Amino acid sequence: MRPLRVLEASFPDDPALDTAVSRVLMRRVAAGELPETLRLARPAAVVAFAKRDALASGYGRAVAAARAEGFGAVLRLAGGRAAVFHEGTLELAHAAPDPDPKPGIHGRFEAEATLIAAALKRLGADARVGEVPGEYCPGRWSVNAEGARKLAGIGQRVVAGGSHTGAVIVVAGAARVRRVLEPVYRALELDWDPATVGAVEDEADTDWNGVRDALLAEYAQRYELVEGDLDEATLGPARQLADEHRPPVDGVRRP
Repeated sequence: MRPLRVLEASFPDDPALDTAVSRVLMRRVAAGELPETLRLARPAAVVAFAKRDALASGYGRAVAAARAEGFGAVLRLAGGRAAVFHEGTLELAHAAPDPDPKPGIHGRFEAEATLIAAALKRLGADARVGEVPGEYCPGRWSVNAEGARKLAGIGQRVVAGGSHTGAVIVVAGAARVRRVLEPVYRALELDWDPATVGAVEDEADTDWNGVRDALLAEYAQRYELVEGDLDEATLGPARQLADEHRPPVDGVRRP
C-alpha cells in the first residue's frame, strides 16, 4: 500500500485560511514537495460559495443572509454551488499527485464517494452514492441515506501535477444546514428541497469522532496511514492566499 499523510489541523477562527491551507497542500503535493495528504478537520460555521455563486446577481444578498444566521462566508476551492460547514460537520480534503490528473477525475470521485459511504455503513447508516432529487449543491457523487437525505457532498479540483478532492459530511445539525440555506438559496435563486438535508447522527448511533474514526479505518484498508503536521512552508503561503477566499463585507467583488 502507498503511504498517505494524515493531518487533523483546523482553523475554526479563520475559515478563509482553512480553505487556503487546502489550496496550498494541493499545490505542494502536485509539485512533489509533499506526499499524498489527507486532512480531516472540524470547521467553523461557514457557507462556502462557489465561483458560479459569486457571479450571481444575488451573491451579495446571499452572503448577507449567511452572516445574519451566524455563518461566515468563504469562496470555495472546488466547483458546485453553496455548501454549508459548521462545527457538527466533518471536512475532508485529499490532495493526490498525478502527472495527468484530468483522465482520473471520474475515478477519484467514485473512489472518494464509495469510501465515505463504506465508512458510514460501518456505523450503521444506510449510506448510498448518488444525487438525491432536490438536494442542495447537487452532484452525482453525493452520499445519501436511503436515497432520500443527503449526508455528504464531494467536489474536485485539478491542477498541473495533481488533484484535490474535498468533501463535507454532515454528522450533526441538519436543521442548521436547512436554516441557513433557505435564505441563501433564495437570494441565489436556486431551487431545492430542504427535506433532502440529512445528518449521520439521525441515521446511526455515532458522533463526530466516530465518523472520523470510521473514515480512517476505511483509508487504512487502502493506504499506509502516516501522521503528519502542517509546516510553515504550507502555512506561510496559505496566510498570503487567504484573502482571495474572503468575500467583501457587502458580498460584491470589485476589480
